Amino acid sequence: MEEIFRAFKENKPALLSFFFILIVIITAIFAGLISPHNPDRINVDAILLPPGWHHILGTDQLGRDVLSRLIYGSRISIEVGFIAVSISLLIGVPLGAYAGYYGGLADSILMRFVDIMLTFPSFFLILAISAILKPSIINIMIIIGLTSWMGIARIVRAEFAQNREKDYVQAARASGAGGSYIMFSEILPNAMAPILVYATLGIAGAVLIQASLAFLGIGIMPPTASWGGMLSGGKTYIMVAWWLTLFPGLAILFMVLSLNLIGEALRDALDPRYKGLKLRKVS
Repeated sequence: MEEIFRAFKENKPALLSFFFILIVIITAIFAGLISPHNPDRINVDAILLPPGWHHILGTDQLGRDVLSRLIYGSRISIEVGFIAVSISLLIGVPLGAYAGYYGGLADSILMRFVDIMLTFPSFFLILAISAILKPSIINIMIIIGLTSWMGIARIVRAEFAQNREKDYVQAARASGAGGSYIMFSEILPNAMAPILVYATLGIAGAVLIQASLAFLGIGIMPPTASWGGMLSGGKTYIMVAWWLTLFPGLAILFMVLSLNLIGEALRDALDPRYKGLKLRKVS
């Protein structure tokens, strides 16, 4: 933990990104208290109002408050990001651990299956499945999770293959510990650094995918507020109401950028191989 605190203290962009993500999470949790207006309330007397005192970020083509919809839209991004990555970890980590620890035929079969899955363009696969299934946020979470576990499986497999012959693993075997205990109680804690980095970057990817699907009109359906949906609805009025695309676009940009900066800071703090590479480059 000390290395993480030191890395964030030395990396000001990552520290600012951490506080930004923290604010987004708090905003999403307390959206009902923070939101100045009902995000779904249509007001024909306030259509396409520019940013002002009563509507800080303006209103959309139906008179709905843009700031309120941004606040509620953050809930969608947070939920999709965290749950989709959790699903991918639940699939990828055990498969990668099994393949890396036991090796042999099991490793070959599992990794060839991963290679086959990686041959499919992920976004188009998600797009196709989303178009077939009933539009809902739950389906989007599951689809993104089921189509994004391959990367973490390969990372975990490499970590377990590297650690399975180390002294602490040999000592656990000699004491009579079983394979499952060794994998998840001995090796996994030593492989958490790349998993945490992958999870952080994976959340950013899931947020971007969900926004892209919503922009295309797939997944999150109106009137539910989502950042991608707000972008899609505002593109028609971009020449007369710039705020409809600017503010959702900035929200997505800062969200994804912040998560990537946090992931890089975690990698600097937790991955000794990367730190060694940086030191060699500096010297």
